[in-house]
Amino acid sequence: MTLKVLFSAPPQQWSAFRAPLDRAFREAGLDTDLRYDHPPGEVDYIVYAPSGGLSDFTPFTRAKAVLSLWAGVESIVANPTLKIPLTRMVDSGLAEGMVEWVSGHVLRHHLGLDVHITRRDPRWNPVVPPLARHRRVGLLGLGALGSACARALAGLNFNVSGWSRRPRQVEGITCLHGEAGLAQILSHSEILVLLLPLTPTTENLLDERRLALLPRGAFILNPGRGALIDDEALIAALDSGQLAHATLDVFRTEPLPPEHPFWAHPRVTVTPHIASETRAETASQVVAENIRRAEAGEPLLFLVDRDAGY
Repeated sequence: MTLKVLFSAPPQQWSAFRAPLDRAFREAGLDTDLRYDHPPGEVDYIVYAPSGGLSDFTPFTRAKAVLSLWAGVESIVANPTLKIPLTRMVDSGLAEGMVEWVSGHVLRHHLGLDVHITRRDPRWNPVVPPLARHRRVGLLGLGALGSACARALAGLNFNVSGWSRRPRQVEGITCLHGEAGLAQILSHSEILVLLLPLTPTTENLLDERRLALLPRGAFILNPGRGALIDDEALIAALDSGQLAHATLDVFRTEPLPPEHPFWAHPRVTVTPHIASETRAETASQVVAENIRRAEAGEPLLFLVDRDAGY
């Protein structure tokens, strides 16, 4: 039987994903009809991006699963019309892109490159950074992306610790969890990287009290979710010198409004949600494998826990 697969994502992504998805389906031995305009009652699987406009899943009476192209699922996980399994995207392309962005900006702050890039003062003033093994880097979030970044930074010889809500083990990384573990990792992280999912328990996780736990002059990188940080508390910490700089890739409202104070703040770097983009080639293979698994009665990969929110 031919499986009808609906592509529900922004129109500009159709041209990027159509050929890779069709190829991945063939390689997985699937007989599929991939379109963006299937009648809802005939759809077997939905390839989904939250920005595609689909919000009511009630008409999809035959659908077996929603396969998200995004790593974050906070905009869909509580949708009351979604009664079928939901998977999130975890793939090698996402991990590689995130590792490169995080490693690049950790090295940038570690080496003090901003000073050299912007300096126009001809006075010779050599400031030598510490070796990486003396720089303490903390990661909040030890899922697939956080663990990959932790291992990469440890490979560069940084002193790396990671924190998660529940106990996790990552080889070669000091892993902490729970409220006591959070306070501990904040207190010694000279560079802090946020890679947590956005859930009711992580929203505004970095508030005024927790930002004050960081060593004075710490750096923050946020390629996770914008609402992990209290914006006003972050600006206050930057203004006071508690934080030296914040490099932000994600925001509560995207695109970031032109009037937002982050744009003009001298201690904030804004990047336009580019830390890790879903790559069509690698993501299509994950989608195809999950459809193959569903048809074979096997467990789906990266199934979302609705209670946990990710």
